[in-house]
Amino acid sequence: MREYILRRVLQLIPTLIFISIVSFTIIQLPPGDYLTTYVANLAAAGEQLSEAEIMALEAHYGLNQSPYVQYIKWITNFVQGDMGQSFYWDRPVSKLIGERLALTMVMSFLTLLFVYAIAIPIGIYSAVRQYSPTDYAVTFLGFIGLATPNFLLALVIMYIGIKYFGASAGGLFSEEYLDAPWSVGRVWDMLKHMWLPVVIVGTAGTAGAIRVMRATTLDELGRPYVETARSKGLREGQLTMKYPVRVALNPILSTIGWQLPQIVSGTVLVALVLNLPTTGPLLWRALMSQDMYLAASFIMILSTLTLVGTLLSDILLAWIDPRIRYGDRGSI
Repeated sequence: MREYILRRVLQLIPTLIFISIVSFTIIQLPPGDYLTTYVANLAAAGEQLSEAEIMALEAHYGLNQSPYVQYIKWITNFVQGDMGQSFYWDRPVSKLIGERLALTMVMSFLTLLFVYAIAIPIGIYSAVRQYSPTDYAVTFLGFIGLATPNFLLALVIMYIGIKYFGASAGGLFSEEYLDAPWSVGRVWDMLKHMWLPVVIVGTAGTAGAIRVMRATTLDELGRPYVETARSKGLREGQLTMKYPVRVALNPILSTIGWQLPQIVSGTVLVALVLNLPTTGPLLWRALMSQDMYLAASFIMILSTLTLVGTLLSDILLAWIDPRIRYGDRGSI
């Protein structure tokens, strides 16, 4: 196990270097840069900058250097904890991301708990009670959940909250806690507002996970080893949980590595609709304004989460399913 984990961690280094090069190159591909957008906005407002002022701004932002030099400067500082300076916000990228990343991670963790706590038991029950009224109801609701965009669900809930309850469904804090320092009261206020985005973001994931859990459990219930265990007198509930469910969890566990970065980056529209102070709107603004250091740092963080999550998924798979092994000697 230790050798496998060490080997996988060492493989992460060249992978992340390659991702950083590709992502930084892609960010540079659109015509112009942040300064081009900034000058165009000033011109639209009726303010013109001279060539000397533009050149001074290029030197200030480091945009007069070649993309190669910009990348080396950014990646060298990034590994030392310095992610550069945001052009749009004129603040250190690490502080901008740090302010919102904690809230995003809390919401992501709660969303994962929500998805799996609901999807796994319902998927198992739906498989065991195949073609029952409950199974048909779960299937129908699952298709609705998959077909409904999260941002549309957010808009509907906001409309209902304002029209029928006279309360806004947006934000993570009440007005009195918006700029207040962290305290027990502010944390409790955040948790009271957190359930709504968690449910909205987790709806599609829950619906999809239910379908996967149901299908894989049904597939395993028809295996010969299940009939053998049943013939030995095992109770149906004990048999289901001990054998088919353990194997049916493999597709769920194998996708954990994709879920966290997908939630962090996939809630942009929901966060914009609900006015959430998470990383989604910050990433959107960085891409729209061509704020390359902020956008590149976001992509690196999401890539790291994906690779680390994939490693954790592989370890969980090997732990829960003895048939899965890595290495030439039949051990992890």
